[in-house]
Amino acid sequence: MEHFDVILALIGMVVIVASLLSGALERRGVPLVAVFLALGVLLGPWGLGIVDIGFASPELRVIATLALALVLFTDAVSLNTRELGARRALLVRLLGPGTLIPAAILTLAAMWLLELPLAAAAILGAALASSDPVLLRGALRSKALPDDVRTALRLETGMNDIVLLPIVVIAMIELGGSNAAVGPRALTHSLVGLFLLGPLLGAAVGWIGITALGWARRHMGVRRDYESLYALGLAFAAFAAAESVGGSGFVAAFGAGIMIDAADPELCDCFMEYGEATAEMFLLLTFVALGTTLIWSGFDVMHWRTLVFAALALGVRSVVLYPMLGGLGLAARDRALIALLGPRGLSSLLLVLLPVFAGVSGAEGLFAVVCVVVLLSLVIHGGGIALYLGARTPRRAAPAPAAAPADTPAPVSTPALAARDDDDPRLTLDELARLRARGEPLVIADARKDAAYYGDGLKAEGAVRIDPEEPVEDAEAHRLPREATIAVYCA
Repeated sequence: MEHFDVILALIGMVVIVASLLSGALERRGVPLVAVFLALGVLLGPWGLGIVDIGFASPELRVIATLALALVLFTDAVSLNTRELGARRALLVRLLGPGTLIPAAILTLAAMWLLELPLAAAAILGAALASSDPVLLRGALRSKALPDDVRTALRLETGMNDIVLLPIVVIAMIELGGSNAAVGPRALTHSLVGLFLLGPLLGAAVGWIGITALGWARRHMGVRRDYESLYALGLAFAAFAAAESVGGSGFVAAFGAGIMIDAADPELCDCFMEYGEATAEMFLLLTFVALGTTLIWSGFDVMHWRTLVFAALALGVRSVVLYPMLGGLGLAARDRALIALLGPRGLSSLLLVLLPVFAGVSGAEGLFAVVCVVVLLSLVIHGGGIALYLGARTPRRAAPAPAAAPADTPAPVSTPALAARDDDDPRLTLDELARLRARGEPLVIADARKDAAYYGDGLKAEGAVRIDPEEPVEDAEAHRLPREATIAVYCA
């Protein structure tokens, strides 16, 4: 593209600003999506006129394809497979009737209101039944959200794309396109790729990758920051392996994430530390590309039929899901929150872009309708989440003033640690036991990521919960003694 250096510089500046504002925006529930859409407008023909990314742009195809693969991989890695078994009844209702009934209702509504054929309507219904994990990231990380609500939304956003993707692919085969043949043979081939080759190759790549990483850890050692990049590499490798033999790369990426989550929780934690942030920035860059012109194509199809359909798309999940959650021991307030917090965003756009890239007739019109719903959801759901979190997030009290110099305790000698290597911050269990036996000041801090903390019933006895995102503020809020040895565990 022309002026690529200028585009890169502008994207870099906005990423820096977004990173600096991320803490304040997250506490208030304001989605970073809005910032990146604004960047797209700035770069596009209505702004500086530097770039105009259309459907035929190869950059859009690469960005959207990798973004959907990363959405599926990230969701799978963050699921916590132990939690799936404990929450089986909740998961079945969320992914069964809670996902498929809204998709079916929207399919019928699209046939009636928008006068679409069944296959095209099914693509629209499936795409708009997907709850967006990107718009919910701030809410899922917030302490203001009840634990049961956080768990339900994380399970739904982590699994419903993999339920809806086959509907989109099968409908694409039915409609045909420049990259798709029509007929029983093509359908059989696609089903084999979706339900057999994709999962098997994804799981295989994940298992081989974990095995190789375990060998490297034992014999050579692996830097923790590189393990995050390693997880991203496995996601891309699984996608490429499946696509090369006619399987579904998206399902393979999801399968690799599930294998990693089940077999190597340590790699999951590493990915959450750095890889998730990298993936999130990549996903938000998709909004930059769409924000130049494409997402605003929704205004071209905004008439009363489209608006009525959009209202149904934003409300049908709540109407269906609230009664479905009865009998699971959830409080009425929590059921209402789960039902209401179902934004439509990047995942819906990525699903409907698949038929566009396949050359399916009329797919660009379907994309425009989804854009209407996503823009309305960004305002309604994004605004609602911001108001809820802004009202619920407590303001931290100012830290107590520092003691006078005369009262400052002298550094505490820790004989139990005297022989340790000062360059190694790790504390062994034997050293911990010796500290306790000597009666020295000791604090055990649980600084695991939220997914591990809330998904695991095991807690260290007497441990203090420290938010890894705000460790200093939490330490001050708990008034941890400055002279104590603080033993932090995060896995």
